[in-house]
Amino acid sequence: MSTAPVLDIQGLTIPLPRVGDRAHAVEALSLRVAPGEILCVVGESGSGKSVTAHAVMGLLPPILRASGGRILLQGEDVLAAGRARLRALRGSRMAMVFQEPMTALNPVLKVGAQIDEVLEAHADRLNARERRARVLALMRDVHLPDPERMAGAYPHQLSGGQRQRVMIAMALANDPALIIADEPTTALDVTTQAQILKLMRELQARRDAGILFITHDFGVVAEIADRVAVMRYGRLVEEGSAAAVLRNPQDPYTRMLIAAVPDAVPPPPRPRPAPVAPVLATKALEKTYGGGLLGRAGRTVRALDGVTVALQPGETLGIVGESGSGKSTLARCIARFVDPTGGEIRLDGEDIAGLSVRALHPHRRRVQVIFQDPYRSLNPRRRVGPSIVEGPLNYGTPRETAWARARDLMDLVGLDAGALDRFPHEFSGGQRQRIAIARALAMEPDLLIADEAVSALDVSVQAQVLDLLEGVRARLNLAILFITHDLRVAARLCDRIVVMLNGQVVEEGETAAVFANPRHAYTRALFAAAPGAHRAAPAASGAAPALDDVP
Repeated sequence: MSTAPVLDIQGLTIPLPRVGDRAHAVEALSLRVAPGEILCVVGESGSGKSVTAHAVMGLLPPILRASGGRILLQGEDVLAAGRARLRALRGSRMAMVFQEPMTALNPVLKVGAQIDEVLEAHADRLNARERRARVLALMRDVHLPDPERMAGAYPHQLSGGQRQRVMIAMALANDPALIIADEPTTALDVTTQAQILKLMRELQARRDAGILFITHDFGVVAEIADRVAVMRYGRLVEEGSAAAVLRNPQDPYTRMLIAAVPDAVPPPPRPRPAPVAPVLATKALEKTYGGGLLGRAGRTVRALDGVTVALQPGETLGIVGESGSGKSTLARCIARFVDPTGGEIRLDGEDIAGLSVRALHPHRRRVQVIFQDPYRSLNPRRRVGPSIVEGPLNYGTPRETAWARARDLMDLVGLDAGALDRFPHEFSGGQRQRIAIARALAMEPDLLIADEAVSALDVSVQAQVLDLLEGVRARLNLAILFITHDLRVAARLCDRIVVMLNGQVVEEGETAAVFANPRHAYTRALFAAAPGAHRAAPAASGAAPALDDVP
């Protein structure tokens, strides 16, 4: 086996345009990836890790050009390659797995045909029949079920994990020497994430490819990395074996990133007031989808199947489960974004489940939602101030009062009141989520629903937003319904946890009790799948089951 590096980055420097917040996106960066090695490049948004990955692939926009250094792919300088040569290298000697497969895949082309395109472009020695056999073999390699059937499916017909497996199959099609994985598991459920990480390890060992794995989560690093490189503001601040960096990080920034990863261990229960009448209580709540398009018979899906939960003032209730478990449907029903099929939704004792749109109006302000992606939930053409005061103004709050409260709320969420005059794109992801929280609080709600509100954030920013939500809950005595797929995050914030599977509640209890002794096999599978779970596994009766064993 060759000991020469697959990838050798030497002194790479990429200047930023003059309007940037610093001089360089990447500055004097040197990294190596050996054959059969997984190098994890870790850092927050803006650290330069994705810019580095795109520079290797020759995918940087014209405004970003390397001003110094070399990128050697098996000895060939990628920076000196022309457009035609780069096109030949991509998909043959190097390949990339992107973070969001739904945007990387062609929505109008069957996935088998998309894998075949890679083969047709680079493996012209294969005829159509041979390429078809290769496509099916690749789909089996990444453990996609029933490859013959799935090859004829469109991306929207697959789950998130299946789409990511298709992306990995495309990357592997021509046996590249280097695979770049740019945050390939960030948008996935923890169980699906665990499967993808295991698959990457398995394929790397079998094919002896070098993998440059981009992530912001040291929990992922603990699962997959051979070596780690930590970047901050475009510079390399620490590098070493995964074991050395995880056990004895040298740079304060590395220590901060590791400390920000949520532990699968809840803090001691905080003192709670005596039980009072719940702010929210659902009873046997149901939501059914189905019937087909245009009235034709179709498959019926019970998204919610008899869900009963209750939430008191000042309490945070975590709703945990994977995509398709029903947790977001529960949130949308409670907020009355969708109409429930049956059951009750009581706000301070009043059932709002069957109210008309007109009758719902006075209740709308009492339930506010913080969404996963604040950039999509904020109007990009409006300054954030008008976005925050719009709701109160619609409910009759005097303009001066609404703006005064907006300024107070900006201070509450840790932002300067002067930011009210800026547009959403002028803020970081964490700052935008703080603005979304301020907008929700402007309505003075009784119940705050956070629907995967931190899952897309860097772990350090995630920790800050969780601390903010806890502070807001304590200061305003808010009830918070916290929707998440990550038990580690729920442990940090929630007083009680409800675990959902297939539209039903399968486990419920105090956070500490659920973590100390998860009773349901699905709950134990969620614990076992959390990145880095082997470092802080919960005490439980019986071993955690394999994911395939969960009913």
